[in-house]
Amino acid sequence: MKKLLAILLSVIMVLSLVACGNKTQDETPSNDDQQQNTETETKTIKVGLICIGDENDQGYTYNFIRGKEAATEALAAKGINVDWVVKYNIGEDSTCEDANIELAEEGCELIFNNSYGFEPFMLKVAPDYPEIQFVGCTNQGSWNDGLENTHNAFANIYEGRYLAGVVAGMKLQQLIDEGTIKPEEAVIGYVGAFSFAEVISGMTSYFLGARSVCPSVTMKVQFVGSWSDATAEADAAKALIDLGCIVISQHSDNTTPATAAQAGGVYHTGYNNDMTTIAPEASIIGTRIDWTNYFVHAIECVVNGTELEQDWCKGMSDDEVVMTPLNEAIAAPGTAEKLAEVEE
Repeated sequence: MKKLLAILLSVIMVLSLVACGNKTQDETPSNDDQQQNTETETKTIKVGLICIGDENDQGYTYNFIRGKEAATEALAAKGINVDWVVKYNIGEDSTCEDANIELAEEGCELIFNNSYGFEPFMLKVAPDYPEIQFVGCTNQGSWNDGLENTHNAFANIYEGRYLAGVVAGMKLQQLIDEGTIKPEEAVIGYVGAFSFAEVISGMTSYFLGARSVCPSVTMKVQFVGSWSDATAEADAAKALIDLGCIVISQHSDNTTPATAAQAGGVYHTGYNNDMTTIAPEASIIGTRIDWTNYFVHAIECVVNGTELEQDWCKGMSDDEVVMTPLNEAIAAPGTAEKLAEVEE
């Protein structure tokens, strides 16, 4: 009897231990569970952005800020939190070098420089911070500088400029067909920042787009010697209007060519932003680079430890180059249909 009692007590103790063990396992996560939960937690990265202007320019830098905000939202949906540190109104001089150093010292793992003239100063800093990735937007030298942590990124903006040229050419041809201007008066004015390949390829594409629908079109160009000088851009646009230009376009950062075109009673096609809100009677369309996708791509590469290309460039077929909404109130009849045909 005693032996049977001992056996029963032993069985009860074993069952109790099993029950307790199961209860503990249910209430307390295992090491594997804890690791899995950690892996699904939001990752945070600090990213620097150095800008030649600020969003108040409603043009070049504003376009970057739009890309930054859209990328932040897209990355958050993927579990990546971006802590941005933005430096505004930085010159293409030693202040850019200082800005890169400050961002590096603040712990940024990735630093974007948004202006062409920033690259030489970025490249002075990059060798001292090999663990940080530096990107020169719209640049050309970082892909073959011998440094593994420097990159350049741009997009085929000339594709969008060709389409904008088609829109301008159709407006000019409409004015010719209506008898408002003579064929030889179909003149485009182009405000260019510098006589660099980037600007020349853009204005050439623009002209070819216009010529494809208005055979008599000619073009005059004014270079202002700066990417972002609102007054100089306005003065250049006014000078082109005085020379008889009927449509003004631009490869410069500000909205002043658009407002000058409206004040001068001519038409305009823009860059970086929809300028119809500030020049509704002049601005027909614009083109811009959508930096969202590249920001997402570059940040994901750094977060995940994957290779970021040293030379990145895509175009309209990848939605990197986009058109702003067509101002149908002043566009020539049939422009939307022609635009869709040419874009395809």
